[in-house]
Amino acid sequence: MTDVDSQYPQSRAATLEIAGGTRPFGIGSASARSALLTILGEFVRPRGQAVWTSTLLRALAEIGVEQKAARQAISRMAQEGLLVSERSGRRVRWSLTEAGATLLRDGADRIYGFLRADREWDERWLVVTVAVPEAQRSLRHRLRTQLTWLGMGSPSPGLWVIPDAGKEGAVLAVLDELGLRAKAFAWIGTWVPVDDVRTLISAAWDLDELADKYRHFTAWTTEMTPLTSAEAFVAQVELVHEWRRFPFLDPDLPASLLPSDWPAVRAVDAFDASHKRWHDTAQAQWDVWAEQEGG
Repeated sequence: MTDVDSQYPQSRAATLEIAGGTRPFGIGSASARSALLTILGEFVRPRGQAVWTSTLLRALAEIGVEQKAARQAISRMAQEGLLVSERSGRRVRWSLTEAGATLLRDGADRIYGFLRADREWDERWLVVTVAVPEAQRSLRHRLRTQLTWLGMGSPSPGLWVIPDAGKEGAVLAVLDELGLRAKAFAWIGTWVPVDDVRTLISAAWDLDELADKYRHFTAWTTEMTPLTSAEAFVAQVELVHEWRRFPFLDPDLPASLLPSDWPAVRAVDAFDASHKRWHDTAQAQWDVWAEQEGG
């Protein structure tokens, strides 16, 4: 696989050939910051080296991010303390701060460890009730976002559940951070079969929609056929970018609570196989761009 075009493309993401001519995913419409995080995590952090602004702009251009949005994303991450700049004449290169490296390392652990480990379930549930007034919409949103990230589901307003008592500390940390601990109540216990547990699960999590996303993702990885090294780079970034959404969407329920044909396992296999297939070529393409821009 070779790069057949050494010029800056308008958007090489738009040239990827896929069976049927459809591209269900694409970073061009995603936030530039999110795309930048993926690139930093996949190509910058593993090398532990500074990267020129021009290299980041070129890589982001390849996946359809306009230069203005790309520069804003870099600047925003610097303001957040995740990147630090170093000037060399009129040029600038960027290094990850300790906070930035930690953020990306934690993200990589979650992305590459997600759904990989078999775990025994002790059949205990963590149940939390917390009341946030309707007028405090921002606080309600932050609470929902953080508890959802932990895998909790809300079968009814103000009630949160998860079949994982080990999340107690993380949940209490969220309540403390948001100043809601005094307004919350929490229990750990086993399920009392007053109703079919599947009724609770369907109310707390939309597993049908999640299953569709997994099937869509798996089909996409099968159909994706990068033709050049630059397209392999785009494919790799899109692959990781899309996969990193699943730890937020999937509560990672015990197997006994999931449908027998749950498609997550096939999606994991598809991610791992595609990542391995495109990895070396994508990394080599990054090194070419870094050398060209650094010269």
